[in-house]
Amino acid sequence: METGPAEEGEGQDAAWLDLHGERETLERGLALAQVRRRFASSAADAADAQREEAELLVSLDRVLTRIRAAEYGRRPGARRW
Repeated sequence: METGPAEEGEGQDAAWLDLHGERETLERGLALAQVRRRFASSAADAADAQREEAELLVSLDRVLTRIRAAEYGRRPGARRW
């Protein structure tokens, strides 16, 4: 079975939506880590939450970069590198 243009587009849409789902999950985790850091009962818990927040920010930055690249690729006439 050959893949036609419509099917390829559907795959790109699914990948794009997956990236946004991943972004949403990371943003939710980031919000929770920030709340845990602010309202931690001990300095150790606050430090753990701050470390988790930093890791989530790095992951979120990577996902947002991939989303920007995917959005560029979805534009009509976009270059394929």
